[in-house]
Amino acid sequence: MADNHNSETRSRNMRAIKSSDTSIEKKVEKIIQGLGVSYRKQVADLPGKPDFVIDEYKAILFVHGCFWHGHKCYMFNPPATRREFWLKKIKYNINRDNAVINTLLDLDWKILIIWGCSLNGKYKLSDRDLSERIEEWLCEDYLCVEIDYKGIHQVYF
Repeated sequence: MADNHNSETRSRNMRAIKSSDTSIEKKVEKIIQGLGVSYRKQVADLPGKPDFVIDEYKAILFVHGCFWHGHKCYMFNPPATRREFWLKKIKYNINRDNAVINTLLDLDWKILIIWGCSLNGKYKLSDRDLSERIEEWLCEDYLCVEIDYKGIHQVYF
């Protein structure tokens, strides 16, 4: 995928990209509401400013876009133009994400990462499947798991 914009246009476009209340976050919020649990959004007093916190379960949910957080799935496709720049930026994001997750695990939080490919794209999970996977995670003793288009998987850090 080639970048057809000059640097000024690209910068303006990048500034316009939302970092919270994205369409995939809104979809996850609707599913959490359906579970009937109370939650907080964009919690700034925790490392990484988690997208959702369910205090009752000491549980944190991050909703990650596959591109920005470097998910190795069919939806991750770095641009052909300035490829090294993008790969360096994404690697930085991955390292930051890992550090945040380790800090939260040390604070005894359980973590769920929901990847964009589970919410959008040709292999997305149904809302019912997603709801069941989130409920499964809340009720089990999994410390850190992710949900992608293949389902739920335990992650080790």
